[in-house]
Amino acid sequence: MIKQIGFIGFGLIGGSLAKSIRKYGLAEKLIAYDLHQAPLYQAINEGVLDYVATSLEDGFELCDLIFLCCPVKINIEMFNKLVGIVHDQCIITDVGSTKCDIHNALDTLNTNIKFVGGHPMTGSEKSGYEASSSQLFENIFYILTPSKTSRQEDVDVLKNLVIGIDSIPLIMDASIHDKTTASISHVPHVLAALIVNAVKHLDTDHGYMHTLAAGGFKDITRIASASPVMWQQICLSNKEPILDVLDYYKTMLITIEHYIKEEDAHHLFELFSEAQAYRNTFNDTSSGIFPRQYSFSVDVEDEPGIIAKIATLLSEAKINIKNIGIINNREIDNGVLNILFEDQSHMDLSITLLRNLGYTIYT
Repeated sequence: MIKQIGFIGFGLIGGSLAKSIRKYGLAEKLIAYDLHQAPLYQAINEGVLDYVATSLEDGFELCDLIFLCCPVKINIEMFNKLVGIVHDQCIITDVGSTKCDIHNALDTLNTNIKFVGGHPMTGSEKSGYEASSSQLFENIFYILTPSKTSRQEDVDVLKNLVIGIDSIPLIMDASIHDKTTASISHVPHVLAALIVNAVKHLDTDHGYMHTLAAGGFKDITRIASASPVMWQQICLSNKEPILDVLDYYKTMLITIEHYIKEEDAHHLFELFSEAQAYRNTFNDTSSGIFPRQYSFSVDVEDEPGIIAKIATLLSEAKINIKNIGIINNREIDNGVLNILFEDQSHMDLSITLLRNLGYTIYT
C-alpha cells in the first residue's frame, strides 16, 4: 500500500482515480489541490479524500506518488513547481492523452525526479468531478511511458497500482504512444466534429437531417460531445502525428472519390469488405480509447407505459439503469427501447432477466 498519493487537478480523471484507489484500498492517505475547491470538499464529505491542500507546499512534500491531472501545459508548470518540494523517492505521473510534449519538456530540466508518463484509455462525454466514477478504469488499457529519470522499480509501482484499479498496464515509448493515439483517437475526434458540423450546415430549413440522425450517425459522432477545451489542447500538443494521419485521410478520400466517380464497384466492395473484416477483429471487452457503452436494445411493442414497465422490472431486480429511451429510427438499430447501464454486471443481469421473460434482446 502506498502511504500518500496526491492529485493536482481534480476533475473526471483525477476524481475517478481517487475513487478507485480508495475503493480498492491502495493508499493510506489521499490529498488533492485544485483552484476549484468545491469538488475537493465534496470528495472529503464522500470519504474519497483525506485532505484538501491549499497550495503545492501544503502536504505534497509528503507524497510518495503524485498524479498531474491538468492539461499538458499546466502539468509541465506544476512539475516545475514540484521540483523543489517533493522528496527524493516521490514518483510523479500524469494522465494526459499526449506524451511527447511533457517528456520533451521534462528532459530539458536538470532534475532526478522520477517521472513516468501515464494515459488511462478511458473517459466520458461529461467532465468534472461530478461525472467521476470508481468504475471508469475497469478493464481498460492504461499506457505507461517511462522517462529518462524513471527506474524499473518506479514503473513497477505504477503497474501494480494500475492492476489494482482493474486496468491493464501497457508500457510504451512516448512517440509511439502519440502516433497511436493520433490514429485511433485524436483524428477520429476531429472527424466526428467535422461530420456533426457538416450535417448542421448541410441540413434543410426543415431540419430533416437533425430529426433523422439516429443509430449509426450517433454512434460514430458520440465522441464529438467531449470537452472542446480538452480537444483544442490535444490537437495543439499532438500536432505533427495528427497532421500525418490527416494527410493519409486526404489520400483515402481522394481514392474513394475516384471509385465513386468511376462507378468502380469492385474496389468499392473491396474497401468496405476490408473495413468490415478488420473491424470484426477488434476486442470489445475493453473500453479502449472510446468510452465503453454498456447498452442493448429490446424489441417490444411501442405502447404507452412500456418504458415504465421495463424500468420497473429492472428496478425490482435491484438493477441500476443509467438511461432508457425509445429508438425513433430503426434503419440501423434493432428493437424499440435502448437501455444504458453503468457497468457490465448490471447489463448482463438485465439481459438474462428480460430474455427469461420472453423479450428479444439485441446487443
